[in-house]
Amino acid sequence: RFSGSLGSIKLAQPIMGMAATTDGKGYWLVGADGGVFAFGDARFYGSTGDMALNKPIVGIAATPSGHGYWLVASDGGIFAFGDAPFLGSTGNVRLVEPVVGMASTANSQGYWMVAADGGLFAFGQAPFHGSMGGSRLGSPMVGMATDGATTGYWELTSGGQVIAFDAPGLG
Repeated sequence: RFSGSLGSIKLAQPIMGMAATTDGKGYWLVGADGGVFAFGDARFYGSTGDMALNKPIVGIAATPSGHGYWLVASDGGIFAFGDAPFLGSTGNVRLVEPVVGMASTANSQGYWMVAADGGLFAFGQAPFHGSMGGSRLGSPMVGMATDGATTGYWELTSGGQVIAFDAPGLG
């Protein structure tokens, strides 16, 4: 087991996200430049650490198989590695607010991205159940998660408010 940090490794950019392997015995960290660090049984499948990006990377989502991952940039650009399929992006769309996170469907054939204003973008087989885009929020969105029992999802604000879309409202 690894327990600790990147220690003496000098990072080019701050860490922006984390995704766990399906068995919980490993994880990936991603930096704003797209540099990916694999720990435990997580394998390295590639990164954007040596690419000139239009916008910084803000998140990572693992494929359900654990054999790949997606990186998402604040402009909604998607970078797919391993068995993660590229299913579209908002990299060429003018967004009202930047993308702040993403999540994958249970079968890897879709993903969602959430923007700071609560706008949600669905790609592939990821169904759109609604979003907070265009709503008045007390604080910006900072991330999202999917419900493993449904095709629903939750959006999360920096103030701790969780908004459910076809997922149970748990508080």
